[in-house]
Amino acid sequence: MKRVHNFCAGPCTLPVSVLEELAEELPDFGNSGMSLIEMSHRAEAYDAVHHETLGLLRELSEVPDDFSIQLIQGGATLQFAMVPMNLLDDGRRAAYVVGGSWGKKALADGGKVGDAYAAWSGADDGFTRMPAEEELTLEPGTRYLHITSNETIGGIRLPEFYRTDVPMVGDMSSDYLSRPIPWDRFDVVYGGVQKNLGPAGMAVVFVRTSLLESIAETVPAYLSYRTHHDQDSLANTPPMFTIWATNKVLHWMKASGGVAAMQKRAEQRSSKVYRTIDEADGFYRSPVDAACRSHTNIVFRLADEGLEATFISEAEANQFENLKGHRSVGGMRASIYNGLPDESVDALVDFMSDFARRHG
Repeated sequence: MKRVHNFCAGPCTLPVSVLEELAEELPDFGNSGMSLIEMSHRAEAYDAVHHETLGLLRELSEVPDDFSIQLIQGGATLQFAMVPMNLLDDGRRAAYVVGGSWGKKALADGGKVGDAYAAWSGADDGFTRMPAEEELTLEPGTRYLHITSNETIGGIRLPEFYRTDVPMVGDMSSDYLSRPIPWDRFDVVYGGVQKNLGPAGMAVVFVRTSLLESIAETVPAYLSYRTHHDQDSLANTPPMFTIWATNKVLHWMKASGGVAAMQKRAEQRSSKVYRTIDEADGFYRSPVDAACRSHTNIVFRLADEGLEATFISEAEANQFENLKGHRSVGGMRASIYNGLPDESVDALVDFMSDFARRHG
């Protein structure tokens, strides 16, 4: 089997064992004579996969009983609107940490639904860091503080979760299930699965159940967290393949040591790449404040930016894919999600060191 080193920022690299299981079971699931994605979502076989997935998410993330777990189509971007639609009642306001592109987009959509403002913006610093808690400005009437725990495009990570006077809402798409969540500080946590957990097409949303009864009846049914809670994320036909694949990734994660093991791997593997950047005598540079460097999306530039096209060309010739940075920022980006093999990280470090020797 030919497998390249795939550093795609999303969709993510999936464990080969998961892909092989899916391929084997796809034509005939459990001797049913049909694929799981061909059968009714009310069928007993699919129902077992669906509810096992919910259970694995609760187990691996150590989710308290007073949180509802919801599987909602549309990815994290739909949650930019669903969060304020469900939480902003009685004229209250929403605060946002704008640490990069996704925080900025979340604020923009939040402002279309309710009264939203930036508690802090990294624009003046060129979006190179996250704020310390004392830098946040929370105004009266604030219902929640929205954070993006890891900015995928800018490679910026929130090192520690805040302790604030208002509950937080967290978009954790890019480091989902690769770091523990302090549940007492959050009312809602969400993330698209296509970074760490499975194929694109769905968000996993954790919602504090005490909020559900206060959701306004004017919120359309599919956009209401109460609907998804009351019907176990089966209000309509769910994204069955995405849920099935995510189920297998969660089993793989559990067998690999769970969230604690994923966190340790993320720290160790990202450190290898950052060490290569920092020890290259200025050949490479990271634009991100060292304290806020992402463990999952490593962005870097070459001191001679004219060499960056050569870097990408040589990388692709050596089976390294998707290392080109986002079109809005340029440079390079290596996304190191849970399913990426350790061998790919080691190979990248070797390639970067060799490239620096040859072109430095």
